[in-house]
Amino acid sequence: MAKTSSVEKNNRRRKLVDRYAAKRKALKETVMDQSKPIEERFRAQLKLAALPRNSAKVRIRNRCEVTGRPRAYYRKLKMSRVALRELGNNGLIPGLVKSSW
Repeated sequence: MAKTSSVEKNNRRRKLVDRYAAKRKALKETVMDQSKPIEERFRAQLKLAALPRNSAKVRIRNRCEVTGRPRAYYRKLKMSRVALRELGNNGLIPGLVKSSW
């Protein structure tokens, strides 16, 4: 099997999360609903556990759109501080002024 980058893995996870979001939400509501019988809640819990692991939203990692770096990620810009600094130094980000980095 060919090696895949972590960016590609993350994109696949995003697609799985989108595909299973409604089903996962319905099963979680059933599990958390105290008014339902315990057997029904347990069956819903088993179905939830049978879903693909990567369909859980917590498995998605924020990654830089430019470099794929997972750390120091700015959500607003969707990039890491390293990529932001590099693009800023090259004058490719309008309005960004170098102060003292």
